[in-house]
Amino acid sequence: MIKENPSVIDTLTGSFLISTQKMPDPRFEEQVIYICAHSHEGAMGVAINKPNPLFSLAEILRGANLPVPADPLPPIYIGGPVELESAFILYRSDYRTDYQLEISPTISLSRETRVLEDIARGKGPEKYLFLLGYAGWGPGQLEQELVDDGWLMVPADDHVIFDVPDEDKWRTAAMQYGIDISVFGDVVGNA
Repeated sequence: MIKENPSVIDTLTGSFLISTQKMPDPRFEEQVIYICAHSHEGAMGVAINKPNPLFSLAEILRGANLPVPADPLPPIYIGGPVELESAFILYRSDYRTDYQLEISPTISLSRETRVLEDIARGKGPEKYLFLLGYAGWGPGQLEQELVDDGWLMVPADDHVIFDVPDEDKWRTAAMQYGIDISVFGDVVGNA
């Protein structure tokens, strides 16, 4: 079904939110959030640049009685402050599973245990992030934070999600569009 006149709401899914210096919530300082779902009912996304040094994926696999692959495993990320006990896997869509949310033509999200089992057996997605928790917004909340300049919204880039070092993602995500995020919002002007 083709939608005519897509609204702004339709364009946020699959975008990056990059926290600015005006972000009042310290939990989101220098965060890059990948928006997984957005509608008039609210929004859900996951932080892609904050690894959690307290947990390892090897520990998660052992705790689930799954084999630990010999290849190095990626870190576990803090996906956001909501439901930190909930696990999500964000991955390239060249891997398929029965229960996945297709965010873009190239990125999917799943909570299905089978994805973790496939990773343990070396048959999972080639590129993925394992996340605990997510960021969520109620109706109109994210839109207001955008108006207040707490976030900069830019199109997402798979390369930033999976290939850029975590400590560089915040600046790199914005710099792709010529924006120095470290000074964004410091300049005031009128049109």
